[in-house]
Amino acid sequence: MNHTRWKLARERTHAEGYTEPAEVETMRAEIRMAFDLGQAVYDRRAELGISQSELAKRANMTQPQVSKLELGGTVPTLPLLARLAKALDASLNIALDGDTSTVVFTAHAA
Repeated sequence: MNHTRWKLARERTHAEGYTEPAEVETMRAEIRMAFDLGQAVYDRRAELGISQSELAKRANMTQPQVSKLELGGTVPTLPLLARLAKALDASLNIALDGDTSTVVFTAHAA
C-alpha cells in the first residue's frame, strides 16, 4: 500500500468513528513532547552555529546522544536538561498542558 492509499484509509477509518485506544493516544503525546524538545535543541544549536559534536562536548555527551535527542528518540533526565541549557548558553522553559507542550531555549543576555 502506498502512502496515499494509507492516508486515505486512515481518514476513512477516522470518519467511520474509530478512536484509538487511550494507550496509543498517550504514546503519541509523549512522542510529540520528545520531538518538541529535540526541535528546540536543534534550533538553539543552529542559532549558535555549533555542531552536534561541539554541543556534545559542552554538555558532556556523545555526538550520537545529541543526534538521538534532536530526533526525539530519547527522554532526558532533569540533570541532562540542565547541562543542555548551560551548554546552549540558555535557560530552558518547558510548559506542559495536558497533551501539549512548549519547549523554548532562551538565550542568556550578553
